[in-house]
Amino acid sequence: MNMKAHPNHGNSAPSKTASPTELKDPVCGMTVTAQSGHKLTHEGRTFYFCSAKCQGKFAANPLLYLAPKPPAEASSAVAGAIYTCPMHPEIRQDHPGNCPKCGMTLEPLLPDLEDDDNPELRDFQRRFWWTLPLTVVVTVLAMFGHRLQWFDMGTQSWIELVLAVPIVLWAGWPFFVRGAQSVVNRSPNMWTLIGLGTGAAFVYSVVATVAPQVFPDSFISMGRVAVYFEAAAVIISLTLLGQVLELKARSQTSAAIKSLLRLAPKTARRIREDGTEEDVPLTHVHVGDLLRVRPGEKVPVDGEVTEGGSSIDESMLTGEPMPVTKRVGDKVIGATLNTSGALVMRSERVGASTMLSQIVQMVAQAQRSRAPMQRMADVVAGYFVLAVVGIALLTFFGWGLFGPEPSWVFGLINAVAVLIIACPCALGLATPMSIMVATGRGATHGVLFRDAAAIENMRKIDTLIIDKTGTLTEGRPTFERAVPAPGFDADEVLRLAASLDQGSEHPLAETIVRAARERSMSLDKPENFESGSGIGVRGQVGGRQLALGNTTLMEQIGVAVGALVPQAEALRAEGASVMHLAVDGQLMGLLAVSDPVKASTPEALATLKASGLRIVMSTGDGLTTAKAVAARLGIDEVHGEVKPADKLLLVERLQKEGRMVAMAGDGINDAPALAKADVGVAMGTGTDVAMNSAQITLVKGDLRGIAIARALSEATVGNMKQNLVFAFLYNALGIPIAAGVLYPLTGWLLSPLIAALAMSLSSVSVIGNALRLRRGKP
Repeated sequence: MNMKAHPNHGNSAPSKTASPTELKDPVCGMTVTAQSGHKLTHEGRTFYFCSAKCQGKFAANPLLYLAPKPPAEASSAVAGAIYTCPMHPEIRQDHPGNCPKCGMTLEPLLPDLEDDDNPELRDFQRRFWWTLPLTVVVTVLAMFGHRLQWFDMGTQSWIELVLAVPIVLWAGWPFFVRGAQSVVNRSPNMWTLIGLGTGAAFVYSVVATVAPQVFPDSFISMGRVAVYFEAAAVIISLTLLGQVLELKARSQTSAAIKSLLRLAPKTARRIREDGTEEDVPLTHVHVGDLLRVRPGEKVPVDGEVTEGGSSIDESMLTGEPMPVTKRVGDKVIGATLNTSGALVMRSERVGASTMLSQIVQMVAQAQRSRAPMQRMADVVAGYFVLAVVGIALLTFFGWGLFGPEPSWVFGLINAVAVLIIACPCALGLATPMSIMVATGRGATHGVLFRDAAAIENMRKIDTLIIDKTGTLTEGRPTFERAVPAPGFDADEVLRLAASLDQGSEHPLAETIVRAARERSMSLDKPENFESGSGIGVRGQVGGRQLALGNTTLMEQIGVAVGALVPQAEALRAEGASVMHLAVDGQLMGLLAVSDPVKASTPEALATLKASGLRIVMSTGDGLTTAKAVAARLGIDEVHGEVKPADKLLLVERLQKEGRMVAMAGDGINDAPALAKADVGVAMGTGTDVAMNSAQITLVKGDLRGIAIARALSEATVGNMKQNLVFAFLYNALGIPIAAGVLYPLTGWLLSPLIAALAMSLSSVSVIGNALRLRRGKP
């Protein structure tokens, strides 16, 4: 690539392909001149830019801006993007458009970092600002024209008509389109009401101006048939303003996903096979590539350290405030920051498989899920619009037949006010906005909610079942020793056990295999390998039938373990996990592995117990080992040597007792219980099966995240209730006032102008209240 920047030279000739009067910034399309202070030469052609920002974007990827442009009607669609509705997440399509249920503009499921521009926001801003002066003039004429006496009242009506036409038919056109779509789709919504209200006021006023003779004298006010062009104009302008404010507020709810997306580095430094190095785009990194990460750089993808060591700041993904020391063999997470030493890593997960990508996907999925509390609002909103239309009709005829003169004018204006002030949108946004903010907030603290139901249910939990290995403990056990049965050798016990465990993914199995290799033992390949999930493994090694696991497995295959019971119990009392090795139906020995308790576990359990949770340990490990660890952590209820089915039964039994149960685990054997629990909590350091079965994932595997999840749940549900109460009270009070029920007592009537302002601010208020969740410490 041949590029040369000219930061401040204005006398170079323009490119041969463009005349000085036709230069365009290739990035933004703005017209520029050859005297621009920002230009750059690429492959012999000089390109001119409106600003240094556009020049920088072009320099980073010229081909992006030199490629043929798509047709104008498709330009707003992002390739491969899925568009969904903030209020109705079940609506999904591969192109922009409006929601068939509520009329809202669909937005990308994942925000685009390259372009923060919102076409709908830009369009509404243009319509608002271009017609605002006309609205002001129409309003001034309507309120003060009869006093100023600039024109006779008939002429004034025509002037107001001319000024109102572009406001209603151009600025308000998107509202009428959405209102018509709501009727076609048989899904009445806010746009139905706005279309009916402004349409009724405008059409009535046009007829009153063009053919005033068709109206009876009771419609005449101040020398003309009363017209309400200013009502239609102000309602549309205020609705546009409300949409602008709402769109700006809604854009802030995706800030968490955008901040996560920005964590990923753009490039990686790849080491070639000949030892030379090159900087490549992140999309060009493949599994197995060797990558160098220098001090101050971000780790490009998930992988394993193969050379060097450093301290990695993982706070942006895990919430862990202190840098974590990484040495050869340790796993590193993409997008985390290398703070000090240099290291070489081998990539293991790239693209959509990285932890960062999975976090982003999970946050996006949770933000678009529907909270159970929303169902009540949905049921109400389903009948709401029809009820409002009915109330508007009753208002119109009630005032027309029984109101003071001019009764039908009062009826029309009050009916319009009823249609405008009603806001199903506030009801629809009450919970989705809170969910979007809360899931983003949780992600920044290493707590990932899969769906809105998990957020709503977490606060109800009163019982927490916790697995031991990898949940309470580090999940990185260390080999203690092998104890042979009489007549056998300890080294041979370790060698055969390690040979068999090569087929297992359990952390204890990895420890045994690693211990054998550290001792340079020759391992045989296992055959007919079987995993009895949660109790052990079986298979053939060197023609001999082996079984390795807990006492439950030994009982299943009829192997007596009595000869080594004292040694096993002594090891378990020290907190070690003990496995029995049987060869050809005979006990060959024991293997002891210890797994240290996580440093954060005691604090996490103390916090959870103080909040009133009942803590239960359930583990496939030996009961003596489990009790030793439980005693150290202050856990009173312990279940040891349980199978996956037993954990599932424990969850079901507690649920039948009326308990709301959460299950925290990290292994495949925890998956059934995680799925059955009211809320499943998986460790991000555990297996994919566990994470896929759970509703919450703790990225770092830190149990303090459960306390954070409960606090977020309490705050979010409280916020949703506030939003729903506000939305219900707003409509319950606003609609009767607009209908004029207070008029006999107070003489108050609600102008459609005030109704439009209140309607616009109601949605903004709901969103603003949801954004409060971003503040404070969970």
